[in-house]
Amino acid sequence: MNQQSRTISNQISNGLRQQSSSARSSRHRPDAMVPCESYRDRRHGIFTDAYDLFCITTVSKLLGRLYYYDPHANKPGKLPRDINNLVTGVALFGTLSGQLVFGWLGDKLGRKKVYGITLILMAFSAICSGLSFGATSGSVIGTLCFFRFWLGFGIGGDYPLSATIMSEYANKKTRGAFIAAVFAMQGVGIIFAGLVSMILSAVFLKLFPAPTFIQDQIFSTQPEADYLWRIVLMFGALPALLTYYWRMKMPETGRYTAIIEGNAKQAAADMGRVLDIELDVESDKLSQFKAANQYTLLSHEFFRRHGYHLIGTMTTWFLLDIAFYSQNLTQKDIFPAMGLTKKAPDVNAIREVFETSRAMFVVALLGTFPGYWFTVLFIEKIGRFIIQLVGFFMMFIFMLILGVQYGYLSDHNKFLFVVLYGLTFFFANFGPNSTTFVLPAELFPTRVRSTCHALSAASGKAGAMVGAFVVQTYTLDEDVKKIKTAIIALAFTNLLGFCFTFLVPETKGRSLEEISGEDGGGEGGSGGQIETQMADTRPVAMQGNGRFEEI
Repeated sequence: MNQQSRTISNQISNGLRQQSSSARSSRHRPDAMVPCESYRDRRHGIFTDAYDLFCITTVSKLLGRLYYYDPHANKPGKLPRDINNLVTGVALFGTLSGQLVFGWLGDKLGRKKVYGITLILMAFSAICSGLSFGATSGSVIGTLCFFRFWLGFGIGGDYPLSATIMSEYANKKTRGAFIAAVFAMQGVGIIFAGLVSMILSAVFLKLFPAPTFIQDQIFSTQPEADYLWRIVLMFGALPALLTYYWRMKMPETGRYTAIIEGNAKQAAADMGRVLDIELDVESDKLSQFKAANQYTLLSHEFFRRHGYHLIGTMTTWFLLDIAFYSQNLTQKDIFPAMGLTKKAPDVNAIREVFETSRAMFVVALLGTFPGYWFTVLFIEKIGRFIIQLVGFFMMFIFMLILGVQYGYLSDHNKFLFVVLYGLTFFFANFGPNSTTFVLPAELFPTRVRSTCHALSAASGKAGAMVGAFVVQTYTLDEDVKKIKTAIIALAFTNLLGFCFTFLVPETKGRSLEEISGEDGGGEGGSGGQIETQMADTRPVAMQGNGRFEEI
């Protein structure tokens, strides 16, 4: 590509050219480069996604007590295996579908146009999940699953659009940290899923005390508990509704408007409004830049430039989510072995929700949450590749120890069990759970960025379904042999993720146009070859004309 097009690339990469003195004075302020409204909106969306996906873990055992109690079994009611997997996993089917549909629409219609739809769908479905109706247990669970599928469909759209919008607003020096900070709200969502359930169940326990199951099999399940799980699920609609105003206020990203729509003046106006500075652009050259990047997702040119990248992001996210969602969805079954909750017959229905929620809250607060923010702090120092590689390897080590020594740890050293279990969560989040979200938002060109992120995320949700429908079957009965087998299998899944990480390159410190090759600097930014961590040569960042090194 000629020097003219490179100049246009530099200007797009820098949020277009700054003209006023106020712009020059704000060049080193992060909030001038990445509008706080964009970060606030995106983080609230991911928070809502995580709450809605994981709050079901706190109440799924309660559903079994309420709707599947067998007086002849002499034990608390429990969701049948297939129904349990469906209740906890149906939202993942919806999420996978929503990621593919909304990710594709985000590239075809624009990020903003389809973004508001996801929130409305999430809020509506969360409310309807809590209002699930029916005269029989099957009809109630069937209605619940129907609305949780559509809840997942809305959540699915949030993943690629949040990451893509944040990457296209951010500058190259802090882009990774901002995208990781958006995704870190998943940790906050998981914490709130435990916290909200814990507070509500504590209130219900105070108002409606009951004997344990051993003391009274019938009255150990309070009728009022039927309201508890509904309120927990419906709470997820609140942050979605509160976010809608800010989501509609944000304009389309400057990169999409300039590169895909070819409207340089509108891009300058939009970027100027969100950054509160005056901007200009050489609009007569944008058509040349746009023409040089017309290749589609299914073209030979895309696979020549980005084929290995897409394979790398899809496989690593798939393998990561097998382990990550297996941990999150099955932790309720492992908590008794860790000593964090009592056995089901020793508590009443609402007390079981309280103890499960409390354990989930503690593990998320001490293990899950810190990992996200370690990634935010170190991603621009260490880089995405090293964080992902080390994260996968440490998860492999800790899960292997847990699997091999499960019987000893659960019987004789519960404290070490909890520490090792917490460390697997920590290195999942200070590792591949964060970087697999960041990398697809950076590696691919603007024309297909949202779609490629959606394909990667959908691959992850396919892995999550393996966790929900396969791995979870090994933990439901709390059988030691089966749980050991599952954990050891997850350990080697992480080892595979470690290996496939070598298919993705480091993106730290480079503009989106350099990384994707849109600046004309080579195929995928690697000077004529597909760039991966296995490549023999390393890329050299384009310096341009020296005026646009800030982003």
